[in-house]
Amino acid sequence: MIKLAPAGLKDDIEMRKVYAGFVAGQIEAGSPIIALEADLMSSMAMDSVARDYPQHVINCGIMEANVIGTAAGLALTGRKPFVHTFTAFASRRCFDQLFMALDYQRNNVKVIASDAGVTACHNGGTHMSFEDIGIVRGLAHSVVLEVTDAVMFANILRQLMDLDGFYWLRTIRKQATSIYAPGSTFTIGKGNVLREGDDITLIANGIMVAEALEAARQLEQEGVSAAVIDMFTLKPIDRMLVKNYAEKTRRIVTCENHSIHNGLGSAVAEVLVENCPVPMRRVGVKERYGQVGTQDFLQQEYGLTAAAIVEAAKSLL
Repeated sequence: MIKLAPAGLKDDIEMRKVYAGFVAGQIEAGSPIIALEADLMSSMAMDSVARDYPQHVINCGIMEANVIGTAAGLALTGRKPFVHTFTAFASRRCFDQLFMALDYQRNNVKVIASDAGVTACHNGGTHMSFEDIGIVRGLAHSVVLEVTDAVMFANILRQLMDLDGFYWLRTIRKQATSIYAPGSTFTIGKGNVLREGDDITLIANGIMVAEALEAARQLEQEGVSAAVIDMFTLKPIDRMLVKNYAEKTRRIVTCENHSIHNGLGSAVAEVLVENCPVPMRRVGVKERYGQVGTQDFLQQEYGLTAAAIVEAAKSLL
């Protein structure tokens, strides 16, 4: 069950601190969790956790492929490994290990992929992944998630402790825009309807959920009724929800901090073409690499804004 937070506020806690607090809490509760890092301890607020619980935190250094192999081995001993590194490195640099050591062998490893898309900011184009969802979504058994805010992140992390298999959890590291009120709960594989509408449906995830909600408010001022869905599970996508809203509103706009190829837009299009073909537009990164900049600048530069969503929606009306 979800409850929305007041619009426009930032989370009280950074996402990285949510993760560090989760790991520490699991260790204190006696869980066999092992957190693995690739020389990003301070970047993910894990320094103090490593000092307090050195037997539960492993810094493997800048050897991301080795981190995945190590995690797979730990999983085979009954531990519950959680791997963290930047999204770009967890996907591009580790793809063969993700395939062979995790997905092919059905190992129980959770990968926390941070600094997703333009939120890599000043680390620039080499650290900015617009293709990771496409890479991981193609693996046979992977479950692919992109969390929206701190409330969702904390809830999903707790769920992952009790779920078996390879899960890819895409996130930002710092403050997110608050979407959900404390106490909200989430069901993996089910999208969240944040706003009802009759004329068009905006399907978003991650940082683009806030932009989609703002776009819906702007469209409402022009007499357009827009539904907003947070599709935080990309695989398996909530096919029935997509189909139902395609039938209801007859127009779809997807909104993602990722390439328009092989991500949320593609996943939604696959559902539509097989079940309910309707006109759609994809708001996302179009055939470009990243660059250095603030998040606000980069969202403007790549068209990841409420204004871009409004423009896409109007093109369908």
